[in-house]
Amino acid sequence: MIRDLPSLNALRTFEAAARLESATRAAAELNVTHGAVSRQIRVLEAELGTTLFTHEGRGLALTAAGRRLRDVASSALDQLRDGCARLRHDIETAPFVLGCSGSVLARWMIPRLERMGRELPGVKLNLSVIEHAPANGMPGLDAMLLLAEPPWPAAWQVHVLAPERIAPVFSPRHPRSAALRKANLAALVKEPLLHTTSRPQAWPAWARAQRVAVARLQFGQAFEHLYYMLEAAVAGLGVAIAPEPLVADDIAAGRLLAPWAFRATRASWVLCAPKSSGDPRIATLGHWLQQQLALP
Repeated sequence: MIRDLPSLNALRTFEAAARLESATRAAAELNVTHGAVSRQIRVLEAELGTTLFTHEGRGLALTAAGRRLRDVASSALDQLRDGCARLRHDIETAPFVLGCSGSVLARWMIPRLERMGRELPGVKLNLSVIEHAPANGMPGLDAMLLLAEPPWPAAWQVHVLAPERIAPVFSPRHPRSAALRKANLAALVKEPLLHTTSRPQAWPAWARAQRVAVARLQFGQAFEHLYYMLEAAVAGLGVAIAPEPLVADDIAAGRLLAPWAFRATRASWVLCAPKSSGDPRIATLGHWLQQQLALP
C-alpha cells in the first residue's frame, strides 16, 4: 500500500518555521521569500486539514497539531540528513574503480599515479584492465578511460577529454634510424610497419590524413596490444604508430623518435560512466585527466 505524504518541501519549510518560531527567520535560512514560506505552510495545512500555527505578535506559535508534527518532522529530517551524510561519506571514501586498457595503464596512468595522489587526495583510485569496452553497462566499474569515437551508447555519460593524435615512432636503435630521421613520408612505404590487431585502423587513418596511399603500406610484425608494439619499437624492431600521450615521455627521454607530424583521428580520449551515476568524483577525475592530457 502506498502511503500519501505531504510535500517534502512543505515539511522542510514547516520544520524550519517551527524550530525558529518565525516565518522570516525560516525564509532567511532556506534562502526563499517570506511569502514562499507562508504559501508552503498554507499548502501543508490544507493537505493535513488542520491549523499548524497561530500568530503571536510578530512571531508564530504552534498549535497542538503543529507541536506533534514538529516533533515527527524534526526527527524524520534529522534521520534523512544523517543518512545522506553517511551515504556521501561512503561514496567519497570508497575506491573509485576506473577501467582502461593495459597499454594506457602501463604507459600513461602508472607514471602519473603519484601526482594524482597528491593532487586528488579525495579520489582513491582502483585501476582495472579492460581491452574492450562492454556493450551494455559497466559491471564492476565506476568509469572507463577510453580511446574511442562516437556514436556512444545511450546508457553512457561521456566526458570528452582530448582529441586523439597519432604518428609513427621508432627507436634510435632501429637499424635505419639515421636515414629515417631525414626521410620524407615516402620512406615509410618501404618499411615493414609494426601494428596491432586491437586497432588495425590506426595506420590507415594516419596514412589517409597524410595523403599516403594505404595500399602501399607494408605491414610487418603484429601484436595483440599497443603496449607490446611500443615495447618492440623501443627495442628497435620497427616503426610503430602511437597515440601522442603514450609516447610523449619516451620521446622526451630520447627512447623514441617522431620526425613526422602527429595527426588527429576521429577518436578522442573520453571518460565514460553510467548515465545514471551521480558520483561527483567523475567530474573531478575528468577535469584532472583533461589537464594531464593537455600537458606537453
